[in-house]
Amino acid sequence: MSAVTAAATAAGAEQHTRYLVFGASGYIGTNLVPFLLQQALTVRAAARNIEVLQARGWTGVELAQADALDAPSLEASLADVDVAFYLVHSMAAGRHFSKLDLAAAENFARAAAIAGVQRIVYLGGLVPDQASGEHIVSRRQTGEVLRAGTVPVTEVRAGIIIGPGSAAFEVMRDLALNLPIMVAPRWVRAKSPPIALSNLLTYLLGCAREPQAAGEIYDAAGAEQVTYQQMMTWMADIAGKRKPIIIPVPVLSPGLSSYWLGLTTAVPPDIAKALIGGLKHDFSANDQPLRELVPQRLLGVREAITAAFTAERSHHTLARWTEGAFDQRGFRHDVAFYAKKAGGSAQGDVSAAAIWEQVIRLGGSNRYYYMNGLWWLRELMDWFVGGAGLSRGRRDPDELRLGDVVDYWTVIGIEPRRHLTLHFGMKAPGAGILEFDLQPLPEGLTKINITAYWHPRGVWGLLYWYALVPAHLFIFRGWTRAIVRRAQAAGNHPVDTELEIPFC
Repeated sequence: MSAVTAAATAAGAEQHTRYLVFGASGYIGTNLVPFLLQQALTVRAAARNIEVLQARGWTGVELAQADALDAPSLEASLADVDVAFYLVHSMAAGRHFSKLDLAAAENFARAAAIAGVQRIVYLGGLVPDQASGEHIVSRRQTGEVLRAGTVPVTEVRAGIIIGPGSAAFEVMRDLALNLPIMVAPRWVRAKSPPIALSNLLTYLLGCAREPQAAGEIYDAAGAEQVTYQQMMTWMADIAGKRKPIIIPVPVLSPGLSSYWLGLTTAVPPDIAKALIGGLKHDFSANDQPLRELVPQRLLGVREAITAAFTAERSHHTLARWTEGAFDQRGFRHDVAFYAKKAGGSAQGDVSAAAIWEQVIRLGGSNRYYYMNGLWWLRELMDWFVGGAGLSRGRRDPDELRLGDVVDYWTVIGIEPRRHLTLHFGMKAPGAGILEFDLQPLPEGLTKINITAYWHPRGVWGLLYWYALVPAHLFIFRGWTRAIVRRAQAAGNHPVDTELEIPFC
């Protein structure tokens, strides 16, 4: 066989290879799917919530709903798959997430073997020998469980990933751009070889394509090894902000560090706590074998940060709000990716349709059904600083469409009788999103959830949020109950609400 013929045969085989991205709704999966599509590959994307995948707006992708903790759901997602990218990690699940990780990996390895999958490519993490943090140890153990199955596994171990939405990257961005002066844990002087998102995606696909990578473990690293302090300083510089003054102190334990992160950033507590266990270590990588297997130009750290900031500007609004949508943050690098959240819930003996009729009539002459005096006060304050606070009105009193403006809110997501997502239009140091979610329950009950997401801009954005905490403790409870009562009164249903008040 000639070289030309062999190349053509290999190209044909590649085009017929079916790739599964399992965990496609996560950070890496959300970026890997379009990367594979750019190579004209056949791709199936799977996640627990298929609605999140549908909101991505991908074309040419088969979508599947599957949960690695629910073994029977894996069968359809793995059918006729040649190579499966396993990108599941339960860091945000709270306590004992490592047990969930191992159970999920075991289920997936077993189901992949039954389905006849030829290879699993698993994205793990660099693990120092002295590591004890649950987050990074779990990554190593997950790889071990996958390799215990019969399907060959290629594990790619990466440290900090430089890209919008990467948890560690967003932690450092929040710190660098929120705090001009910070007393920081001593882990800011720990070293790591961060890798650009584009380089990591190239490595993942390269490993999937190379037969000799089966059964191997590779370290993936960028072109430089730097401290977290250096990365934060460069982030501020590239974003056009004053470089922060960072004062490392030895007194902040991992537990105290997680609380410190929760106070000074918008990173969710569970993620902050999990990350701290890894950030305190120096990371090193022997990436020469992977460089030889998949040759490419590795970006330096400053170059990778610049690329990450640039990539954010290309993201488009999704059908539903997803964490950190950059266009709704005003294309500002200093607005946090993660959000502070507050919310409330109520349920009653009334249909979702009846509650929806009340939700879509909010604003205009109807006002907001609860604490209208507080709403008026906030509107007046906004008007005094030149905002749109006193701009009231709507296109139609009884109907909402995507893009409608309701007073100072803009409709950025709508699913009739299920979800309504509004973007906050008043002047404030950050970006705000308000989401209404309706859930039909047994016996004719319906539950309504209202959640406010606040993406702070700098220290003033954090202070703004904390100033509103007293109001958040009661306003969402009363608001959800008021909506349910109005729906019940309109349908002559008895008023019977049960309340839940989540706050974080």
